[in-house]
Amino acid sequence: MQRNIVKSLRLLSLRAHQVPRFFTNVATVQMSRRVFLRRDKVEIVPVRSMFIQTQETPNPDSLKFLPGRDVLGAGNTMDFPTMNTASGSPLAKLLFRVEGVKSVFFGGDFITISKAEDAEWGILKAELFAVIMDFFASGLPILTGATPNSDTQINEDDDETVMMIKELLDTRIRPTVQEDGGDIIFMGYKDGIVQLKMQGSCSSCPSSIVTLKNGVQNMLQFYIPEVVAVEQVTEPSDEVAEKVFDSLEKNLKVKEVKEK
Repeated sequence: MQRNIVKSLRLLSLRAHQVPRFFTNVATVQMSRRVFLRRDKVEIVPVRSMFIQTQETPNPDSLKFLPGRDVLGAGNTMDFPTMNTASGSPLAKLLFRVEGVKSVFFGGDFITISKAEDAEWGILKAELFAVIMDFFASGLPILTGATPNSDTQINEDDDETVMMIKELLDTRIRPTVQEDGGDIIFMGYKDGIVQLKMQGSCSSCPSSIVTLKNGVQNMLQFYIPEVVAVEQVTEPSDEVAEKVFDSLEKNLKVKEVKEK
């Protein structure tokens, strides 16, 4: 057992010299027979020839996990704002079982996890790493019956303005937002107002409104003069889910206080 651990650490040491210079302060920790590399902003976890990286997002309560392989495939996304919406994904259901996980979002090659405000990444990461690694090792499908979001569909009855908006979203805006662990979905256009829905790390990000106004709105107005403004919309189910989660979180805190 000790020889295997020593051998693994030597291999990790060799690999550490092959990564870019900005990967510094490497520490190795053995947990549940898994070796974790911890860094300031990026963590790489090698298990069964699989490396999982974590990447910060503009939202401090959302973290992007990159397993080093396809999740939904290029350009595809899927949002699971609550546990009730995760019925079509075995992986999402497992991630929601980790205490402190608030929402789950799948991208082409990444998984974005959003946590409750009082949860700590230092505690959550180890369990989330284990869930992701074990799931990919199982060979189970990520989605069962659920259909991910792909390119924004252009309908026959779309006018020229709507088609241009959808084209810009897919080619210039959505790829950038997905780099930050989220997505923007076209919801409608009326009287010069573009309605968009934020998903993933963007849905609860404090700077999401700034992103919409200073980034998305400015770009759409530059190419499409007909666009007057951009508005963020939410569905009634999202608001209900948010209230349910907040209520559950308060009940758990009360329970913890009573147990102490």
